[in-house]
Amino acid sequence: MKTDDPIIAALEKESLVDPTVLETLIESQQETGQSILSMLKRQNLLTDEQIVRTVALANGLEYVELTSEAVEPTIAHLITRDLATRHNAVPIRRKDQTLFVAMGAPWDLAARDEIEVKTGYSVTPVAASPAAIRQVVGRLFDEVDVTKQVVASMRLKEDAQTASETSENHARTFRDGDDPISRLVSSIVKGAVSSRASDIHIEPQLPDLRVRYRIDGTLRDTIRVPASVQREVVSHIKILADMDISERRIPQDGHATIEHEGAEYDLRVSSLPAVGGEKIVLRILDKRVDQWSFDRVVASPQDNQVFRRILSNPYGMLLLTGPTGSGKTTTLYSVLQLINTADKNIVTVEDPVEYRLEGVTQVQVKPVAGMTFPSALRSILRQDPDVILIGEIRDRDTADIAIGAALTGHLVLSTLHTNDAAGAVSRLINLGIPSFLVGSALLGSAAQRLVRTCCQKCKVPYRASESEVQILYGDARPDDDVQLWRGTGCSHCYQSGYLGRKSIYEILPVSRAVQRMVVDSVDDDAIRERAVDEGMRTLRAAAVSEVLAGQTTIEEIMRVVDMERD
Repeated sequence: MKTDDPIIAALEKESLVDPTVLETLIESQQETGQSILSMLKRQNLLTDEQIVRTVALANGLEYVELTSEAVEPTIAHLITRDLATRHNAVPIRRKDQTLFVAMGAPWDLAARDEIEVKTGYSVTPVAASPAAIRQVVGRLFDEVDVTKQVVASMRLKEDAQTASETSENHARTFRDGDDPISRLVSSIVKGAVSSRASDIHIEPQLPDLRVRYRIDGTLRDTIRVPASVQREVVSHIKILADMDISERRIPQDGHATIEHEGAEYDLRVSSLPAVGGEKIVLRILDKRVDQWSFDRVVASPQDNQVFRRILSNPYGMLLLTGPTGSGKTTTLYSVLQLINTADKNIVTVEDPVEYRLEGVTQVQVKPVAGMTFPSALRSILRQDPDVILIGEIRDRDTADIAIGAALTGHLVLSTLHTNDAAGAVSRLINLGIPSFLVGSALLGSAAQRLVRTCCQKCKVPYRASESEVQILYGDARPDDDVQLWRGTGCSHCYQSGYLGRKSIYEILPVSRAVQRMVVDSVDDDAIRERAVDEGMRTLRAAAVSEVLAGQTTIEEIMRVVDMERD
């Protein structure tokens, strides 16, 4: 049929509708004035995608098969998530001052005008499936979408200016209006919280300022920020943390808080002068106490029972050992939560105080003001404590007072940096504590490590290789095949195959036999062997148990545990 209507011509060309049906619709259109497309949609004769294709063909618009991989995130984030969702539209490419925007309704002039006003670009609509656009928007606009959006706008401002103009005028631009620097810093921190990061590293690099998150113990590149705004970003963080923004020559420490999704977080901020500018590290501390549930932290029933047996003693010393970042403080806090009752006076001495615990008196060490670990402990002993937590035993004075407190009716909890549980004995003796005092005061020591756990969304079973069986079993090889698990990588675990961490322990209770060996200054290996004979599970055995249970991988336990040691 002959017609001047481009929509009808497009429908005929694509043979999307039966000719008889189309003729009936045209007659209805002439009688009622309704559009052909609205009638087709109402009667479910065309899908949304077919309608968009038809409009694109009728108006000479480009139609694209849209995927998130085909869209540059920096370009997409020229508009906000709210704007993209409201209009079901997403920028897909830029050429000079023209922005090509994939739209589910490319005929929507109001949407095009709003995008032009928000971005400052001339918009050319590109037709795409509405469902495809929704999927792309959902994948590209994640927790750090605000960060990407602000960075995108910064880069586009840089494109429009010379390098000298950027260095002189960029800060002034950001201080006007909606304060992009504040939004940038806030989104970096909130993105880290949403990603379960423990630390944020903001590092001066060229040509960009690098932002990395430490997630499950490993650093991951997150985003690059134009180096031209480095000073403004650092200054804003230092202001929030009550640090001196005029001092850039010496390291500084500060503190701030942030609320995100109904929870409050402490931020410990550290600055370090470096070549190219100051590096900032923010430690994120979750203030919710449910994370310190003893049963949650010490998940192994066997380890849980041994800890509880040690803690049932009214006085003595329990030591946690392990490298920095192995979770010792978290375990000690979970112990405090377990024994924190109304009839106990619990006092801690920490440097710094990482978390606030209700019902516990916490003392911050301040060496500049004369408040050291030894001086704080001497004062605490006059406060009638039942339980004392010492952040770390670092020197002879602290060790002397801690041992004395443990021998005079106090339960003392602390940490040491040693490789295994038995090493705590020789470490105390090396600090100058007589072996008979160590043997009398020590209830037990526990070596701890954190291992990443397999992502439950993408982990798959596989048959262990001969070398893996040898690592796990040594000479006691099983007759049957050994099934292990590993993550393949997915969006939930940032393609790493791991999601979350858990503690593994080597707990050495000081029995009568072990106590005599300590008093006699027997070496660590002999004490360790005796403890194993009495039932102590080594770090290696604990790690192997987690692998065989499908909780982690051989690669991970070899990263954190000495698997060569029996």
